[in-house]
Amino acid sequence: MIFFRHLFWSREDMLINYFKIALRNLVKGKMFSVINILGLMIGMAGALIILLWIYNELSYDRFHANQARLYEVYGENKVDGNLSTITASGENVGPAMEQEVPGVEITARYAEVSSILLSVGEKGFTNVNGSFVDPGFLSMFSFPAIMGGLEPLKDSRNIVVTATLAKKLFGNTNAVGKHIKLNQSDIFTVSAVLNDPPVNTRFQFEYLLPWTYLQQLGWSNNSWLSNNVSTFVLLKPNVPASEVDARIKDLTQRHANRADVWTHFLYPLKKWHLYTKFENGQPSGGRIETVRLFAIIAGFILFIACINFMNLSTASSDKRAKEVGVRKVVGAGREYLIGQFIIESTVTATIAGALALILAQFVLPAFNNLVGVQLSIPLDNLWFYIFFIAFTLFTGVLAGSYPAFYLASFKPISIFQKRFKNARTMFSPRKILVVTQFTFAVVLIIATIVVRNQINFAQQRELGYAKNDLIYVPFKGEIGQKYALLKQRLLSSGIATAVSKNAYGITEDFSKTWGLRWFSATPQDTNMAISTYSTEADMVTTTGMKLIAGRDININLHPSDSLAVMLNETAAAVMGFEQPIGAEILSYDRTKHYKVVGVVKDYIQGSPYSKVPPVVVFGPSANFGAMHIRFNPDQSTATNLAKTAAIFSEVNPDYPFEFQFVDQAYARRFYSEQHTQTLAAIFAGLSIFISCLGLFGLSAFVAASRVKEIGVRKVLGASEMNIAKLLSLDFVKLVFIAILVATPIAWFAMHRWLSDYQYKVHINWTVFFFAGLFALLIALVTVSFQAIKAAWANPIQNLRKD
Repeated sequence: MIFFRHLFWSREDMLINYFKIALRNLVKGKMFSVINILGLMIGMAGALIILLWIYNELSYDRFHANQARLYEVYGENKVDGNLSTITASGENVGPAMEQEVPGVEITARYAEVSSILLSVGEKGFTNVNGSFVDPGFLSMFSFPAIMGGLEPLKDSRNIVVTATLAKKLFGNTNAVGKHIKLNQSDIFTVSAVLNDPPVNTRFQFEYLLPWTYLQQLGWSNNSWLSNNVSTFVLLKPNVPASEVDARIKDLTQRHANRADVWTHFLYPLKKWHLYTKFENGQPSGGRIETVRLFAIIAGFILFIACINFMNLSTASSDKRAKEVGVRKVVGAGREYLIGQFIIESTVTATIAGALALILAQFVLPAFNNLVGVQLSIPLDNLWFYIFFIAFTLFTGVLAGSYPAFYLASFKPISIFQKRFKNARTMFSPRKILVVTQFTFAVVLIIATIVVRNQINFAQQRELGYAKNDLIYVPFKGEIGQKYALLKQRLLSSGIATAVSKNAYGITEDFSKTWGLRWFSATPQDTNMAISTYSTEADMVTTTGMKLIAGRDININLHPSDSLAVMLNETAAAVMGFEQPIGAEILSYDRTKHYKVVGVVKDYIQGSPYSKVPPVVVFGPSANFGAMHIRFNPDQSTATNLAKTAAIFSEVNPDYPFEFQFVDQAYARRFYSEQHTQTLAAIFAGLSIFISCLGLFGLSAFVAASRVKEIGVRKVLGASEMNIAKLLSLDFVKLVFIAILVATPIAWFAMHRWLSDYQYKVHINWTVFFFAGLFALLIALVTVSFQAIKAAWANPIQNLRKD
């Protein structure tokens, strides 16, 4: 309290004097000043970028005016013995809630679509993200219209577009009232143009279509047993969610007249983005865990940068000691000296902060590309400048606090008798701070290695199919109707060796079902989640799967295969079939009897880090969404692609040829972990670099404090190598202690991180060994300069020093 009262009550000329002294000392100690500013600049820039990312995550969908009353309908049911939660509901749930639940003001269904062709004149676009919504969607959520009416989706032939899409379709002219053709047949009128959705929202649409159009296309599923859409709810003011939960819990059970279907509850908007993981029906984390981790990393990066300032400031304490002594002798109080040193650190932090802002602006595009976001520094926002000034002042006070109190604590008599130094104290604060720095750095090095090992472990896992020379083409336009013609032309031209029609891409796991029944199935078995897939013919040949028993489904050779299924190994095992070929499986409603005709080796469908689920591949389905093409390996990929594109352009001319290489689609499954690895490596590199700056400062301090000892040792015959070893040993001890401290922390953190994966690598002791060895080598390289410099110094000159 004395310090702050003195600081704010002091005269103006005293503050000016503080700044003059601070600037003079910055210029006087050029090397230490540059290192201090460099360390703080990097630490502040890194922390600032991470804080921008954290703010973006915490602000997701918080701009909606009705955010406190907005909820989404989730479902839960007993699956595999545990309470399972899904973020979807049936299409009937929303309308039923509006009619039956008094506390509900309005509901809106939401379903994404990307397979519609939008045409204006000769221009056509398919890679446009759109959504089907109920009319109330725009009144629930705050997506302001630039142009257009208040209820733009009331008419079943209206379409709402974003500003970017409007410009793409119509240029700079007013888009309202203009016409857009959908799928070369249906004419829609633009009824409103919205601002582009911000980056911090889950709704990244470019156009909105009325829900009635989805129903006209025949894409609607009104079964109460289906969960295929998102349903959003706006509650009336002052209506608690618990009251509505009680009314909707058994909504589907009542309408479906079944007790074994999903129940429902409301999940608030503020948790949609951050709390996405559920364990036995309760939120257990999700994105919030990453936010917390990044916050810790930002704090540590800033802290180790401040530690550098502390170490370098105290390393030069002998140069400031006489100044402190003289000031105290002439009457300067302790609070005066603390204020002076805090001002000096704040001036340094201000210079570093200005440079950090420039550095952050420069590296932000690369960070955005790495983490897949679009962050920017809000230089036009007054609140950002208030935050940044506070951030800079906090950094300055944090960095200067220890040096200020340390230097101000010197007693004049001790200073002039040179009894204030304690460089060789076993547990000095400076050594503890360096250990803290390297502990954090070693933890991040270990994390980088473990994440890399986890990625390599999953990448080496057997896929169960041949991913090379294999593509899949999503059904758009007339591909589904003209599949037979496309297949015939691809095979006859020698482009493909096999073609199959499937539900979706082989790398996906989009569909699950419950309630299948088989001989000897228990009630618990019927609640087991089973992944489903579908094919018409030649799936095994096209994808390169391995048949263990039986045959492939082929409706062309076996007309009865309309009710045939293939199982993977896991499905055959959990169903308890000793002889699966010929066994029967009943649909959940017991209206269909499927016959098992084949068993394939387990293949990875979905995440490569998860256990292979039981998979049932059904025969011909009405919901085919893609075709797979196995290219002829005797021709180049470029040639095959060019010829394939020509055929598709001829058969399906209104739509561009769009495809995915299966190996590339599978590689994208590792992007999240690869980003984590890259970020961990970057943060580890920053920590090591900043820590080495601090180690450099401490080595300079120790070398300076032991200069006479070194001179005596050299006079008595010690070699340069022995002296270098003597000085380096102190730092090796510090880093070794940091490794010992970091090892259990890193093991616990990575063990917890790996617990989210079912298929995971074992953390080997070699990870800790090589991480520690790397840290030791970096530390030795850093201190070697000062150690060798001190060892080569002239002992006579050292002994003559005061």
